[in-house]
Amino acid sequence: MRRTSFENAKSSMARSLEIVGDWWTLLIVRDAFMGVRRFDDFQEHLGIARNILAARIKRLMEFGILDRQLYQLRPKRYEYVLTESGKDLKIVLFAIKQWGDKHIYQGKGHPLSIAHKDCGTEISVDIVCRGCNEVLSDDDDKVDWAPGDEMTEEDRRIYAQFSANSCFEMSHARTPAS
Repeated sequence: MRRTSFENAKSSMARSLEIVGDWWTLLIVRDAFMGVRRFDDFQEHLGIARNILAARIKRLMEFGILDRQLYQLRPKRYEYVLTESGKDLKIVLFAIKQWGDKHIYQGKGHPLSIAHKDCGTEISVDIVCRGCNEVLSDDDDKVDWAPGDEMTEEDRRIYAQFSANSCFEMSHARTPAS
């Protein structure tokens, strides 16, 4: 079955999912954060087929998420390390983990904690306003969708059509680019 491509979608979410939207890709990135660097180690730890792993690593390199570095000359062997772009995915991984801890493990007994090195407290992913630094709660009334610079009039019309049912309102809030 052929899947739909979001490569040219007018959505940061959709285009990002085109790159990191399957579970193997995010698990490879997770393992890279945990220190796994070599192909055989990824394969063993994840239990993933070698051809699937090779394809996912190749794609992660094409999109600048992983970089291949030579660690042995004879025979040539490489390891895979996160780039700055790859490291920026930590917020995505931490948010998925936090959601799973809450909704799958009901907030207790989860298998792995991510803690602040200085004090040992488990970290959390919060939504913070860039303007006033307010940490927003689960209260959806304080969050709005704001049209970006690239949103067309047709897209605005479509979003407005569904706004009555949305968890968020469509506002004219300032975006980082404005």
